[in-house]
Amino acid sequence: MKLCITGAFGYIGSRLIRNLSIKGLEKVYLVDNLSVQGYTPFYLFELPNNNFIFEQTDILSEKMEQFVKECDVIIHLAAYTNAEASVTATEMAKRNNTEGTAYIAKLCCKYGKSLVFPSTTSIYATSKSIVSEDCEKSDIGPQSPYGESKLKSERYLQDLAKNKKLSCVILRFGSMFGYSVGMRLHTAINKFIWQASNGQELRIWTTALNQKRPYCALEDGINAINYAINKKIFDGNVYNIVTANVTVKEILDIILSYVPKIKIKFIKSAIMNNLSYIVSNKKSIKKGFVYGGNLERSILECLRKLKNVNFKVKKGFE
Repeated sequence: MKLCITGAFGYIGSRLIRNLSIKGLEKVYLVDNLSVQGYTPFYLFELPNNNFIFEQTDILSEKMEQFVKECDVIIHLAAYTNAEASVTATEMAKRNNTEGTAYIAKLCCKYGKSLVFPSTTSIYATSKSIVSEDCEKSDIGPQSPYGESKLKSERYLQDLAKNKKLSCVILRFGSMFGYSVGMRLHTAINKFIWQASNGQELRIWTTALNQKRPYCALEDGINAINYAINKKIFDGNVYNIVTANVTVKEILDIILSYVPKIKIKFIKSAIMNNLSYIVSNKKSIKKGFVYGGNLERSILECLRKLKNVNFKVKKGFE
């Protein structure tokens, strides 16, 4: 089997390429335009032996057609993923997410290739206590241009799948957390860990402290991608990939147990809402997805990697 991974040096991609467990894997094309963080080429060092081929190019470039043509499965990770910043970067979200996904999908249709598409649970906005993939339209309401772009892409891909033009699976990830070579700090838990370890104020949305929201351990997201490909789950369906539904207070309590002196500042946000809900992962479990991620373990792993920066290590931390 041959894979093409777009956004290969991103937060998910840089860990995925080190944890691929695809049966019969022959070759992996790594596509990234290196637009985020100028030091990204070092992600190519010490890769496992999977016959990687790197190409620095944009997902909307003509070069993408040859990569799609040569591969069996495309894992389309390339995207603008900062939800809060997307409020002032709507054109970037539209180009990289909506237009980029449509282009990759059309190439997959043209050559009969399968597509793994990561979406986000931030498309939900409901007053119900629990929400699932088959929710009512009124339970859908992205709070950011990022979420809107992912929802639009989902619908586009599902239309292609229903018309038997595209073989795909949509993995609706909770907010990601956990260590990666290509670490990103705009997701809530990762940002809190970074701020705490550097003695900075933890900036919390005013109404968010006791809201339950869905989170996905990076390892669970990667395992879901591997599983979907190995089991050929290209049924055009959406699967919520969620490790845990927790409140910000629960997250802070874990961080405080290791970094007890934390300053917290409550702020307003352009994408803030007052909703609290649980995202069900029952559909993915029924399909065979297995969850092994753990919130405290992931937080501790990140803190350990930052323990020599600016904060004093709590006794017993090591």
